[in-house]
Amino acid sequence: MHICRFNRDRLGVVEGDTVFDVSAALDVLPKPAWPYPKGDPLLVHFDALRDAIERAKPSAPSCAVGDVALSSPITAPSKVMAAPANYALHVSIDAQDPAVHQGLHNKQLEGVDRPVDKFGLFLKSGSAIAGPSEGIRIHWPDRRNDHEVELALVIGKGGKNISTERALDHVAGYLVGIDVTVRGTEDRSYRKAADSYALLGPWLTTADEIDDPMNLEFWLDVNGERRQKSSSAAMTVPIPELIAMASRVYELFPGDVLMTGTPEGVSEIRAGDTLRAGCEKIGEMTFGVANAATDNEAAAA
Repeated sequence: MHICRFNRDRLGVVEGDTVFDVSAALDVLPKPAWPYPKGDPLLVHFDALRDAIERAKPSAPSCAVGDVALSSPITAPSKVMAAPANYALHVSIDAQDPAVHQGLHNKQLEGVDRPVDKFGLFLKSGSAIAGPSEGIRIHWPDRRNDHEVELALVIGKGGKNISTERALDHVAGYLVGIDVTVRGTEDRSYRKAADSYALLGPWLTTADEIDDPMNLEFWLDVNGERRQKSSSAAMTVPIPELIAMASRVYELFPGDVLMTGTPEGVSEIRAGDTLRAGCEKIGEMTFGVANAATDNEAAAA
């Protein structure tokens, strides 16, 4: 099942080129009461929601996917986690570019076979989440901002100290993720956590649609030019280990997002660019890049 959020918070199911409006299924979500539970409501109540979607779909209105505005289906995770330098060619090629390493990151990676083991995971802010219809908003237009396409997963079953053997049982589904970063010497959780710097979409593909998440080809184009193409099989630290590592430190809750790292080919993006990113068995999305509004512009909006 491919579950999307579209046109100002409508809930949809995508089949081929058609989206079915199953927003009626949202009635099964309980009204929140303080203290609010941790986790994204769609995933906290996913079993009930999925049953309601199946009941709503036969009579649901439909339209073409190309005619709707897609937003991130994940809206309120307790955290967005990300794996740094998790592809060997990204380290051996991209990280050797002075514009990327800034005289710091290449030295940190010297002789390190599995950088995730050394650096652990980093966190991105909740407000960094955006969808294709919102696009990327550049917060440092005077510096180099890069695209990093990734396979992102969403936790469906929470837990702590999850074993690698059971890790995939905790995954609700997968998305295409864009981990945007401004190059510099600041901590990753600052450079990579600006608003819109965690773009997710085009929809949540449930885990039962993916036979092997460690063998998925994904890609990214900028203005029609292929910049990145790889497979999740090339990860240095595979998905089960990433989940286990995360759960040793953080209790995982339904809706938590884990971005699994980017392959080689990262490059600069600027306002006016059009990006297209996709992953087999999940889907493709097109989105734009603009400069973030200044304080004065935001106040006038």
